[in-house]
Amino acid sequence: MEEKKIRVAITQGDTNGVGYEVILKVFQDQAILELCTPIIYGSPKIAAYHKKALNLETNFTIINKAEEARDGRVNLLVCHDDETKVELGQPSTEAGEAALCALDCAMTDYRKGLYDVLVTAPINKATIQSPGFKFPGHTEYIETCLGEGQKALMILMNDVLRVALVTTHLPIKDIAKAITKEAIVEKATIFHQALRRDFRISCPRIAVLALNPHAGDNGLLGAEEKDIIQPAIEQLAESGIQAFGPYPADGFFGAGSYDYFDGVLAMYHDQGLAPFKTIALDNGVNYTAGLPIVRTSPDHGTAYDIAGQGKADENSLRQAIYTAIDVFRNRQNYDEPLQNPLPKLFHEKREDGNRARFAQPRPKDMFKKEKSDKSETDTES
Repeated sequence: MEEKKIRVAITQGDTNGVGYEVILKVFQDQAILELCTPIIYGSPKIAAYHKKALNLETNFTIINKAEEARDGRVNLLVCHDDETKVELGQPSTEAGEAALCALDCAMTDYRKGLYDVLVTAPINKATIQSPGFKFPGHTEYIETCLGEGQKALMILMNDVLRVALVTTHLPIKDIAKAITKEAIVEKATIFHQALRRDFRISCPRIAVLALNPHAGDNGLLGAEEKDIIQPAIEQLAESGIQAFGPYPADGFFGAGSYDYFDGVLAMYHDQGLAPFKTIALDNGVNYTAGLPIVRTSPDHGTAYDIAGQGKADENSLRQAIYTAIDVFRNRQNYDEPLQNPLPKLFHEKREDGNRARFAQPRPKDMFKKEKSDKSETDTES
């Protein structure tokens, strides 16, 4: 039987940025429709505006609810009033409201089970702020809406590097007090499980970065490494998680040491993302681990400076779609054997009344046999 196509919800993001450009460019190649069924949450009029402005040939089918989505088509779900004004390259409250409306529709439909994975186009974190959205970004909003009490972990990734963050959208002045042993252990544990379940790495190795320059230089430049990070690493090791460090970030990335690890845990946003984006170029993906929903996004922002000019590279969004599909399948493959555990291989069988006969000797019986053999050997010698 033909495998059911994975339904990929794609939110439009900020309507004045490059979101629609990269979405329409990705689906110019119809081959991607063999892998998934896309449902774009947005506005047909705004999509048509971008399509015309960029002279793109991508066709889409307008639907009014996710249940109407059809395989083999680019489905565009009407989420809000088509009268939203488009001002390419300009931040506006209207664009923020349109982005939030699409996001809210996608949250509602996921709860109804109407799609499998979510890919979000970039938003402007300032213009989207409203009474219904008081979050630093997508990650925190989705965690609140769909987390079911689970904690999210931001992972930036491509084919050669995965970087997770202990703290995300915090001012620099607040970072040190947010770095605690508990926070590091929590994030590293989520990271470890994501590497195993979402990326199918059986025994992942995680590098933990230091907070201070030169890893604190034995306390000369800060005590966090000795007092917080190293004890966290030791606790992780005791729980069976292979975590190593703390490593000074500059030398770690400069020497390419990330090649020896399956993941890197950075202490704060720019410590991990600045080197990642330098290495990843245009194929990086932002993945939100730790939640029931599989959510990815391109690793770039609204790019107002090039919006409407046809210069935006769609590869990051394409990789975000591929990653979401891969993670969804990996989770299915990982979870399937756990849902129907094998019955006990060895059963006690009763004979001679209540005396039990075992398929193999019990450990203490084996131990007695070993002692008996040793005694015989000693006697012979």
